[in-house]
Amino acid sequence: MAGEQLQVLNALDVAKTQWYHFTAIIIAGMGFFTDAYDLFCISLVTKLLGRLYYHVDGAAKPGTLPPNVSAAVNGVALCGTLAGQLFFGWLGDKLGRKKVYGLTLLLMIICSVASGLSFGHSAKSVMATLCFFRFWLGFGIGGDYPLSATIMSEYANKKTRGAFIAAVFAMQGFGILAGGVFAIIASTAFRAKYDAPAYEVDPLGSTVPQADYLWRIVLMVGAIPAALTYYWRMKMPETARYTALVAKNAKQAATDMSKVLQVDIEAEQSKIEKLTQGEAGGFGLFTKQFLQRHGLHLLGTTSTWFLLDIAFYSQNLFQKDIFSAIGWIPGAKTMNAIEEVFWIARAQTLIALCSTVPGYWFTVAFIDRMGRFAIQLMGFAFMTIFMFALAIPYDHWTHKENRIGFVVVYSLTFFFANFGPNATTFVVPAEIFPARLRSTCHGISAAAGKLGAIVGAFGFLYLAQNQDKTKVDAGYPAGIGVRNSLILLGVVNFLGLLFTFLVPESKGKSLEEMSGENEEAAEEEARS
Repeated sequence: MAGEQLQVLNALDVAKTQWYHFTAIIIAGMGFFTDAYDLFCISLVTKLLGRLYYHVDGAAKPGTLPPNVSAAVNGVALCGTLAGQLFFGWLGDKLGRKKVYGLTLLLMIICSVASGLSFGHSAKSVMATLCFFRFWLGFGIGGDYPLSATIMSEYANKKTRGAFIAAVFAMQGFGILAGGVFAIIASTAFRAKYDAPAYEVDPLGSTVPQADYLWRIVLMVGAIPAALTYYWRMKMPETARYTALVAKNAKQAATDMSKVLQVDIEAEQSKIEKLTQGEAGGFGLFTKQFLQRHGLHLLGTTSTWFLLDIAFYSQNLFQKDIFSAIGWIPGAKTMNAIEEVFWIARAQTLIALCSTVPGYWFTVAFIDRMGRFAIQLMGFAFMTIFMFALAIPYDHWTHKENRIGFVVVYSLTFFFANFGPNATTFVVPAEIFPARLRSTCHGISAAAGKLGAIVGAFGFLYLAQNQDKTKVDAGYPAGIGVRNSLILLGVVNFLGLLFTFLVPESKGKSLEEMSGENEEAAEEEARS
């Protein structure tokens, strides 16, 4: 039904890659850079928070956050993100992508700063205010997922759309990297200024009072990249697909895209009315037509993202144990509080540099050649293989001489998560649903992912505990052990591989062809 395609949308589909594509990637990508920085920087300072606020006189080890406080501090932002994805996804289809886009960024700027200003005299009040602002920070971050993906997919051309959306998502890798690098710089500066003995030498003196500023600075710096992109977000025109197909304003869509593409585009109001008329042009999310056309697609995008995030977020749990086991992080009592931040940040930066960032950019390079389906299938397959390779001979990996091999296999699971489903689950929901429901459906898919993240981060925190009650971490019940947890994660990855078969391939097709909007119009025309 190419003949039905609006001139303004056709112009976008066949446009050569030009400067406005890159500005859109940078504007949307800086949001994702900030998202990743804000979400992951908390893991750099949780040990420091434990030392500062939960010190126990006479204890052999430094203070740590109790399990319920640790879960709240690490997980509250994920809960906020889930709520934000659903709310802003729906709002993006109701009010337009651009109107809501600045709001999410403002929320992120204010709450990043407020997280660092968490006030109170007691540990309880500081943690409560930190959790409050982290929730609303997550809420703003959640909005960025459906809006950034939708805006980029609606701006891009057919040929390189996958790479452009993946490039926005890949900025996450740089955000994680930036968090680690900044924490290294800040902790090095603090170490030079406030030297302190190790915990085993002087338990109280090992945590200098000024360390309280360190975690606050690390959290607040997340506001800077968001603030720098706010002006440019406000200058972006609304996407032509929203203006034409949802707002039904042909003249505005043609005017906006004529400026962006620097070509003359005719306003085709009558064709827009024909494309969007009648029941077929307007079926909603909770209708029989949506279920028939896109029900399986939505099941595919939600289930694969849910299963991926269970595996992806629970993998992060094993990092601290792995880093300690291979000597990347010395024992807690052999360091002072600021040193510990430095070593944790160094380890996270190495993992980001060696496996996380390259994985994202492999997807950017190959997604429009290999296709979304092949990359997702391959990613889940390798994640399954490597997870079983870690789990089945787990006792072998625990010996000191085999630990480097464990890290290599562990890093490969991260690499294939990012050169695989972690990127494609973000790309596909922005391409296969109708314009009027695109942001909503992406928000639902992303929220399913965050639900998986919550299950992964907290379910496995308890499951991975030792089966022997005498060997569990303080405050936790006995679990099923690390080996059995890894086997379970292998099964989760295999299920992700199976559910991938519900997701259609969108490589090289226009958004209207994928969503069936041209067919809807043709059917309506045939009926009238």
